Amino acid sequence: MDLNDTPEQAQFRERVRAWLEAHKHEAPLDSGPLEGEYLAARRAWQGRLAEAGLAGITWPKDVGGQGLGPIEQVIAQQEISRARVPGILDVIGVGMLGPTLIAHGSDEQKARHLGPMLHGDEVWCQLFSEPAAGSDLAAVQTRARQADDGGWVISGQKVWTTNAQFAAYGLLLARTNPDVPKHKGLTMFIVPMDAPGVTVRGLRQISGEAEFNEVFFDDLHVPADHVVGQVDGGWMTALTTLMFERVTIGLGSEGLGYQEGRFAKLIASDEAAATDPYVRRQLGEIAAELLAVKFYGYRTLTALQRGQIPGPEAGLAKVTLVNAAVTAGDLAADVVGPEALAADSEWGYMISFLPGLKSAGGTEEILRNTVGERVLGLPPEPRLDKGIPFSELRAKEKEAVAR
Repeated sequence: MDLNDTPEQAQFRERVRAWLEAHKHEAPLDSGPLEGEYLAARRAWQGRLAEAGLAGITWPKDVGGQGLGPIEQVIAQQEISRARVPGILDVIGVGMLGPTLIAHGSDEQKARHLGPMLHGDEVWCQLFSEPAAGSDLAAVQTRARQADDGGWVISGQKVWTTNAQFAAYGLLLARTNPDVPKHKGLTMFIVPMDAPGVTVRGLRQISGEAEFNEVFFDDLHVPADHVVGQVDGGWMTALTTLMFERVTIGLGSEGLGYQEGRFAKLIASDEAAATDPYVRRQLGEIAAELLAVKFYGYRTLTALQRGQIPGPEAGLAKVTLVNAAVTAGDLAADVVGPEALAADSEWGYMISFLPGLKSAGGTEEILRNTVGERVLGLPPEPRLDKGIPFSELRAKEKEAVAR
């Protein structure tokens, strides 16, 4: 693996850097919650990035992308970070849901939605997790029944939905056939978030912000052409989204601001901490973990360039990244003291945000189970739901508890 830019990549990096240098004065300054004028400014900035070819870099050219590889996407992100300007607003849409539409959507769906998504005109949200179906995504209970006109009526609840408060559309996974095993009776839908029957309620975090939401669907009607992929084949469509989610999180350590050198400044600014063996050891372990995530990301890039699909082992990159960042937040609180939690502290937001990130993309327990079973070949956990129709699972669970 050669970590140096090829001549073509070096030229691409130079073009990106030159554009950002010429236009960074147009970028919005970070001004807190995504609402009002700041939200509008972030939308407009995403549009500028898209016009410059710095959004949707890996999307095919025929849908508005650049048709380049994941390495070019990482180069662009590195240069955006270097220029200290925001990246795209709709990371979920452009990074995960757009590729799902490209892979499984109809020509009409792609023509209608990909352009506005890429330019930030229409933000998207991912309507997957539910109160009883998070890491075990195939257990979703939101129901979609077919109406007389061929459309679908959706009822249920989603939770932990990022950006739902200002999203125009969402990609929703619902159960369309409860009489088959749980992975087989699911369908993916495009849902307009401003339609009658959709209610969005913010979930307040300890940071004071409400970046996540719970969303309720009360007999929401969507037309038949809002199905993405095959009816009852939604699990395969969802796997595409989850694959891109793994890549986004696994390659995102630098984009999230968790570079291995960041925390060295913490002890350098405090003489007592700088000479404390425990603090220095903790810092070294954090840096080693973040370096491991970075180099795993490079391996993933190599696999992608060769046309390979990242496997379930990518979940460990997310586990390692989040745990290292949590430890770093604890270290910051130890060294800086209560001031680390202040609203204007560079550590305060990170410390308050990380508990939510621990569940994003699957809990650590579920991810470790998956890696154990599918990568290491360890015996699987006992399961009651293998080959059982979803409609019968509750009865089977009650029988097991009774025994």
